[in-house]
This record gives sequence, C-alpha cells and structure tokens, in this order.
Amino acid sequence: MSKAPEDQYTAEPFVPAKARSLNTLREAAAGCRGCPLHRDATQTVFGAGNAHARVMLVGEQPGDMEDREGRPFVGPAGRLLDRALDEAGIDPGDAYVTNAVKHFKFTQAEPRKRRIHKAPSLREMTACGPWLAAELALVEPELIVILGATAGKALLGSSFRVTQVRGTVLEEEIHGRRERLVPTVHPSSVLRADDREAAYRGLVSDLKVAARVLA
Repeated sequence: MSKAPEDQYTAEPFVPAKARSLNTLREAAAGCRGCPLHRDATQTVFGAGNAHARVMLVGEQPGDMEDREGRPFVGPAGRLLDRALDEAGIDPGDAYVTNAVKHFKFTQAEPRKRRIHKAPSLREMTACGPWLAAELALVEPELIVILGATAGKALLGSSFRVTQVRGTVLEEEIHGRRERLVPTVHPSSVLRADDREAAYRGLVSDLKVAARVLA
C-alpha cells in the first residue's frame, strides 16, 4: 500500500460522526491511523478529566511516561501543572486535560536508549485536529488554557508566539466554536528553565488570569 502524502493525513475517518460521550471518542481514538505517529507509539493517549469541565487545558503531545501509561500529564510536568493550578485557584480535578497530538513522537538512537521527545509537525497537528474538535464539542469548556507554543500553533496557526500573548485573554474561533483562551508556557519548559522558581511563578501568574476569567 502506498503512503498517503503528509497533506492528506487526517484523523477524520476515525472520529465517530455523532459521538455522545468522551468514552466513545476515547475508544475510537485507540484505533486511529490518521497519521504515521501511531506506528511507533505504544498507544493513543486521549484526554482525561471532568467531562463537563469549565476549563480545558491543551498541551502539545504525550511524553514518554504518558505514552506508556496511556493517560495525559501523568509525569513530572503533569504534577507541576497540578500544583500550579491549585496555587492559582483552579481545582485540577475540575479540569479536562488533553493534547493537540494524541501519539508520542520521539527519536531513539538504539532500541534500549531513552526515547527523546520530538515536536510534531504542523501537518501532524492538523491531522489530529478532528479529535480535539470532537473533545471541545462534547466538553464545551468556558475557557481553553493553551500550554506552550506547539499547542498554540495547533489551535491558532503557525504565527502563534506564546511569549507575545501569554497571560492574556484571547477570543478566537476554534473548530467552529467561539472560544476564550489564555496562553501560557508548557509546564515541561518550567522544569527545563535555568531559574525554575521564576518560571514557575510566571506559570502560576498566567493561570491566575484563567482563574479570574472563570470566577
């Protein structure tokens, strides 16, 4: 079978037309073959959390631990995010968390070497867009928190720059819905920062903006 060109990658054929629950979407996503990322990933990592959440947090893609466990934000970045949300006044248990891309993209020099995260391409993010659109349609959040540049580009286009708009409230049409969004950095960038405490305070400050929108 010949490979589809990248501009024809799409999850659309795998998304149930009239899914009534997130569980239905999650089960369908497990069989997604909309782009080549499924070939090397352990499994699809779908969104998780409150099905009626007022806030949806959208990251880039699952990491190594998420790929192995099948749940988003279960690693160190996820724990840091929960702490920052709680400090900002947002109950992590009331949120819905997901990623723009549902499969782990990585490089690996040798089979037993550590798998190194690799950013998904814009075409891969676009291919996975129908899953995020379906999640938004079911959860109907009042606010989307964008976690990092890649998630921002997936939602708002390639010109998005998180450093220019972080901590502000945006209003844009996303997958046919008028949405309010607050961009911030991805929690994994806080863990990589030279001044981790300052980076963490910046994340909390941005999330407090989101908390005020939800108040």
